[in-house]
Amino acid sequence: MNRFGFSRMMLVLGLLFIYMPMLILVIYSFNASKLVTVWGGWSVKWYVGLLDNTQLMGSVVRSLEIACYTSIAAVALGTLAAFVLTRVTRFKGRTLFGGLVTAPLVMPEVITGLSLLLLFVAMAQMIGWPQERGIVTIWIAHTTFCAAYVAVVVSARLRELDLSIEEAAMDLGARPLKVFFLITIPMIAPSLAAGGMMSFALSLDDLVLASFVSGPGSTTLPMEVFSAVRLGVKPEINAVASLILLAVSIVTFMVWYFSRKAEATRKRAIQEAMDQTASESWKQPASQRPATQQIDATA
Repeated sequence: MNRFGFSRMMLVLGLLFIYMPMLILVIYSFNASKLVTVWGGWSVKWYVGLLDNTQLMGSVVRSLEIACYTSIAAVALGTLAAFVLTRVTRFKGRTLFGGLVTAPLVMPEVITGLSLLLLFVAMAQMIGWPQERGIVTIWIAHTTFCAAYVAVVVSARLRELDLSIEEAAMDLGARPLKVFFLITIPMIAPSLAAGGMMSFALSLDDLVLASFVSGPGSTTLPMEVFSAVRLGVKPEINAVASLILLAVSIVTFMVWYFSRKAEATRKRAIQEAMDQTASESWKQPASQRPATQQIDATA
């Protein structure tokens, strides 16, 4: 009993340590005072004032746009890399390819950002692209970083799949491309969703890479917040952060709800198929029934 109470206490302390700063941030976003550390009563004027702060709202929209593009590209590239690592077991340079795919996971962001900056500068001098650093260069940098996470998540799921399902589909005449889209993709859909959400969060939160590869007019939300914090936290930043927390919470709840609903529908369909198969088998003559059912009938 004492052990259970200690575990519960540690769980509560861990949750408080994680979520208490977020709760404080949301509370102080309704602070009427301009000073963040001084409580001046409840007010929603900072949320209303966000509409007039075009610079801050522009950085929010820009960050969300880059995060959406990054999640889509990272899922596509990471899934392809995961398929190569798990399904193509023998080819020259496989170990090197696996190391290159997972290298961004252990590479310091400062080194990655500096190398990408030098790459973009060299490309601009050689081929004239990119002429200026902006949303596209940030998107490329974030995709390079996030695709490694997607590859690890998807490859772990692919190793657990039963290949006999895909082989049965191909034996029935389905082409590999059709098997991939109609069988493999639905089975790895949870890992794709997890990789996409992880890429979205990493891109939205990134500061180091964006600081290296961004240019004039392409300031992201983390860069805007970091520059503002050096001069003191503004109440508008608390309001923006609270809105982002609300949006992320709603999206997470919707993903959980629809995933749970889809899982319940799948289990119900499997149960109905099993019941239908059992009822049809009992309608057959005794000589055509499976051996197990014949034994049960004689018993």
